[in-house]
This record gives sequence, structure tokens and C-alpha cells, in this order.
Amino acid sequence: MILYSFRRCPWAMRARLALRYAGCEVEICEVAMKNKPAQLLALSPKGTVPVLDTGAEVLEESLDIMHWALERNDPQDWRLRADPQARQHADTLIARNDSAFKAQVNLYKYAERYPEHSRAYYREQAEPWLAQLEGLLEGQPYLLADHPSLADAALLPLMRQFAGVEPQWFAEAAYPRLRSWLEGWLESELFKAVMARQQ
Repeated sequence: MILYSFRRCPWAMRARLALRYAGCEVEICEVAMKNKPAQLLALSPKGTVPVLDTGAEVLEESLDIMHWALERNDPQDWRLRADPQARQHADTLIARNDSAFKAQVNLYKYAERYPEHSRAYYREQAEPWLAQLEGLLEGQPYLLADHPSLADAALLPLMRQFAGVEPQWFAEAAYPRLRSWLEGWLESELFKAVMARQQ
């Protein structure tokens, strides 16, 4: 199996997280986005990453890859199998992350490209989302349970990107639980493994 990936892409990052967590034996093909390999374009003409070639099928969306991996092995119950309400909540969080928050991160990170407003303005637009996640982390170390779930892994890469725009601001902001959650993931062996540079 081959995963076409780009190390810093948040969507590829979460696909690698799920595959590694599930113990799937996958060859990682690091893609230079300005020089995409012909094999990738043959599998997926849109040419975005991640793309997983399982040999039997081609998966072109990060969430599809995550679900595929977890269906094969899910030792910590990332899928929250016994709690339908939590699973539905996970889907809602991921949808919000992948749409509105993604757009907010883009404006915040590249504020100089969008001079209609200041970077601080774009940051403030995202703060209700940060506050919502901070609330979910009250009394538990992860968003929906006392162990990681699909939602945690799916939201992690964009939150990492957001926190990296103004690290000093994030370090001092009124979201200590969210900060601790993020730091825990970034220091985990799983995250370090999927972020290791390919030899």
C-alpha cells in the first residue's frame, strides 16, 4: 500500500496518524507539490494529498483513509463504538473543523493576503471555536472521552497550524485545557513518528 503525502499538510497528517495508530503497513511517498509524480496523477487527477492506494481501491479523502484504517484496527476505540451520541458529536466537530475553522485558519495565517481586516480580527473570529473545545475538555483529557477519538486526531493538525501563527499569543490565551491537549498530542510518540522526515 502506498500513501501519497505531504509532511506539513494537515489532511495528510491526520491520515498518517490513523494509519500509524492502526498499525497499517504503508509506504509513504512524500510528494513535492510543484512536481507531482505521474503515479499520483494517474490515481487521482485532482492531484491533492493524501491519496491511499490500497491495491484494491484508491482513497482520496483524509477522513475516508482514517475510517478505512480504524475499520482494520482500533485498539483504543477511536470510533467510540459503544456511544452513538459521542460518534455523532465527533462527526459534527469534524465537519465544523473542516469547513468554517479551516477558512478561519487560512485568513488568520495569511492575513497579509486579506488586508480587509487585521490578523487580530481573523483570530477573534476563530475564538468561539477555541472556547467550545476548551469547554469540551473540562473534566477529561480528550474532546469526547477519557481516551483519544477520531475527533481528536482529525482536529489536531488544524489546531496545530492555528497555534503556530502567533505562538506567544496562544501560549498566554485563556484556553489552558486546549493548550494542554495540543501539547500532549505534539509530544506523543504517535505524532512524532508520523512527523519524522522520510529518509
